[in-house]
Amino acid sequence: RPEGRPTGNADVPDQVAVERVRAGARDSYAVLVRRHAAAAHRAAVIFGAGPDAEDVVQVAFVKAFEALPRCRDGAAFRPWFLRIVINEAKNARRSASRRWSATERLATLDVPLDGPDPATSTLSGERRAELMAAIRRLPVPHQRVVACRFLLELDERETATALGLPAGTVKSRLHRALRRLQRELSPDVGVVEHEH
Repeated sequence: RPEGRPTGNADVPDQVAVERVRAGARDSYAVLVRRHAAAAHRAAVIFGAGPDAEDVVQVAFVKAFEALPRCRDGAAFRPWFLRIVINEAKNARRSASRRWSATERLATLDVPLDGPDPATSTLSGERRAELMAAIRRLPVPHQRVVACRFLLELDERETATALGLPAGTVKSRLHRALRRLQRELSPDVGVVEHEH
């Protein structure tokens, strides 16, 4: 989805809402909260917040609001904000001494979104389970890239921002992850093709 595209009842692009908040219109922040809350919650769960996901999202929205004046002009809000969510989720996991593996987190992921998972919406339950099991077998760094790219619907540049990685690292990890998934899955499951 293009950054800042109007969604729901809000007709203001992200960048306009950010500029309004910076200019003192604090109520414009509600547009960003409504638009990105579901993705933020999903990211919090994927990156280990567990039952603290709601708290993580609330803290991330507060921190993002406070940090907006320091956000680079013209920077896309969604990946910048999701990086804050991911960092908060990791902090929550550490502070609670959780030892959930990335595999367990993905196995328990069941977060309602505004729409179906783009990567698995056409798959039956059995095929979806096979795909998720294959994702869980990936190395953790590859799981994170696949999760951002397909479960959070970020493009490669946005994934790099959200994970704090160089774009080339994201591209190579994604390429290796998708090649492995294609080798492991039966032909009728299918994997979303990598963008070049």
